[in-house]
Amino acid sequence: MIQIANAPVSYGVFELARPDLVRLPEGEELAQWIEEAGYQGIDLGPVGLLGTGPQLVDRLRRHGLELAGGWVDLPFSADPEAFEQAMADLDGTLDVFVTAAEAGQTLAPLPTLADAGDASRRARPGGAPELMLSGDRWEIFAERIDRAARQVRARGLEPTFHHHACTYIETPEEVDALLASTDVGLTFDSGHLLIGGGDPLADFRRWKDRINHLHLKDARTSVLREAMGDDDPMRSVWEKRVFVPLGEGDLAMDDIVQEIVDSGYAGWLIVEQDVVPRSTEDVERARREQAANREQLRRWFA
Repeated sequence: MIQIANAPVSYGVFELARPDLVRLPEGEELAQWIEEAGYQGIDLGPVGLLGTGPQLVDRLRRHGLELAGGWVDLPFSADPEAFEQAMADLDGTLDVFVTAAEAGQTLAPLPTLADAGDASRRARPGGAPELMLSGDRWEIFAERIDRAARQVRARGLEPTFHHHACTYIETPEEVDALLASTDVGLTFDSGHLLIGGGDPLADFRRWKDRINHLHLKDARTSVLREAMGDDDPMRSVWEKRVFVPLGEGDLAMDDIVQEIVDSGYAGWLIVEQDVVPRSTEDVERARREQAANREQLRRWFA
């Protein structure tokens, strides 16, 4: 069974947001929009956006939604003190997922682990061979991922790991290393894979036995090249709209969706189209595009 969700980041609600330029939708408004567009679930967004405890459960139920997952980035490559502090804070975030899971969802939410990256990776979206971790640095990185995964499982939840632009798990080679060195499931993100130099169809086939979460997004890889000469390449990639409505980018949409269906995948499929709105019209455009993305998916999924 595949259930289709949407995410706050598709409306500009994430760490690159520009609240100085435009008012972004808050939790109640987002839940209403996502319900009206016909999605079955919603990603967590920033902790507290949708509420916590009974407020979270009530909001989800009123809008006929379930919690699909949620971004949990940790400084896996940072100094020990920073990593230990992040691990100490992790249980507070997991409380939110446990609350939703215990409310009797059809599918459990998956805490979506990811690397926080650093300045060198943020300056090189798309990755670079010389930035790939190796030796002792990789061993420590992989051990930390396993430790975080154990902490998630100790709360009765199953983790997943998100390969992502501007982090140390970005390129296909880095995903291969992750899967070889840890036992965590993979969040397969078609858009981030495209801009990380991957082949979504071939890579899905290679990794399908480890994929336990899906983020479906389309991307224009030409934007990556345009952004590399800017002062802040990471922000520029998002502001130049590297991620576009399904079917308008470089993803072979029909092929990858058919491959997902044929694989027998069962779980959450989250439609993501990360945007950085700079005006009220950009927010309204995001709302229209997410409704259109859901309609597009009705061609393949009930």
